[in-house]
Amino acid sequence: MNTKEWIRAVKFLLFSTGAGVIQAISFAILNEWAKTGYWFSYLVALTLSVLFNFTLNRKFTFKAANNVPIAMLKVALFYLVFTPLSTWGGAYFEAKGINEYLVLAVTMLSNLVLEFLYTKYFVYHNAIDSAIGGNDL
Repeated sequence: MNTKEWIRAVKFLLFSTGAGVIQAISFAILNEWAKTGYWFSYLVALTLSVLFNFTLNRKFTFKAANNVPIAMLKVALFYLVFTPLSTWGGAYFEAKGINEYLVLAVTMLSNLVLEFLYTKYFVYHNAIDSAIGGNDL
């Protein structure tokens, strides 16, 4: 992997870390204070995280000028598979007595790796660095 791709991976990691903080805080608020239960807390937190991550990574990491609704649809397709699997799996392991924050952490790490690969090679593969002006960060 060349230097430009390493920088892209680091940017994705940093923005995803921000998205992870949003996900963890919103999950904790809903799970601990609102007592909404694992699956609802997870779904709301994941949605907030995805919106944050999509917006920043599209503009600054992949610098993609492709059609936003189509890119969003492609990301939605990823989450159409990932969300039910991670929600059901997380609820299953949490019900088996595994700490919900450990389950959340493993799920978030899986999401980080899978989403980077999916986004780079499917969502933006032909549009990487196509935005005029570059939007360097």
